[in-house]
Formats: sequence, structure tokens, C-alpha cells
Amino acid sequence: MKIRNAKLADEAVIREIYLEAFPAEEREEVADLAIELLKEESDPSVLSLVAEEGGRVLGHVAFSPVFSKIKGNIVGYTMAPLAVETTKQRKGTGSRLVRKGMEEIVHCGVSALLVYGDPAYYSRFGFSPEVAERFLPPYKLQYPFGWLGIVLNEAEMPKSTIPISCVKPLRKPELW
Repeated sequence: MKIRNAKLADEAVIREIYLEAFPAEEREEVADLAIELLKEESDPSVLSLVAEEGGRVLGHVAFSPVFSKIKGNIVGYTMAPLAVETTKQRKGTGSRLVRKGMEEIVHCGVSALLVYGDPAYYSRFGFSPEVAERFLPPYKLQYPFGWLGIVLNEAEMPKSTIPISCVKPLRKPELW
């Protein structure tokens, strides 16, 4: 299996993966988010990765920069969305995407990677609520227990809570 940067040419297959992997009530919204992030032009850039095997895309993940609302500087990344073709779930594809993305963004010199997701899944990578509590999400969380983070680069964590802002595709309260 190969993990590579996603390309605009992958748009249709990425959309299909999300439409297949997510429940009916959220699949369109999450598929749209994945494509918007694929096309997003931010500084620093969104990292969009796909897992590919035999020339076929099997999964996708996006890592987007988050910024201090107070200072405007980058303070970390958030990982979302993540999906794997249903026939390849529970076979390590999602884990490979997550680990490769973490390897890539660790070089950016930021202090944290944040995720809003299932603690049972993300805790195995080292994500915890204790790290995330230092970063105030841009919107009220529907499921606060899912706000998790991990320290990168053994960076010093902020002493107080930092309100964060994110790239345009994530500026939708319904996603949070």
C-alpha cells in the first residue's frame, strides 16, 4: 500500500469513499468537506493524503492548519475528515493514513495535532482530551468528549487556553 498526496484528479473517488463510509445523515456534508479541503489554498497548506493499492484509491485523510484567534499564527493542525473504503476498514489503512500525516506535519514546528472524533479510535495514536483542552474550538462541540489532541515535536504546550480559528471549509458550526 502506498500513501501519497491527493490530487484534484482523485476528487471523484474521494467523494465516493466518504459517501460509502459515512451514515446517510452526514455523508454528503463530510464528502463535500473532504473535496473543499482538497481544493483549499491556505498558508500553510492543507495536507490531503490518499491510500492507494494497485492504482486504486482506498482511503483519504486531511490535515488542516489551525491558528490562534488572538495572534493569528499557526498553532497546530486538525485532522478531519478520515474515511476508508468499507472493504478495507479494520485492515490498517486508516492507521497508515493517520501515521503518515503525523510524520509529515511534525516537520512544521507546530505544537499540536487536534481531532474531533471517536476517543476509542484516536487514543491508540496517543490523542487525549488533556492536550485538546488547551485549544478552544471555533464552535461549540456537539460531543465535547471527542475533542482530542496530541503534542508534536515535544513542543511546549500553551500555558492558557488558546481560542483557535481554522481554514474556510471547516468554518461551519454544523461540523462541530
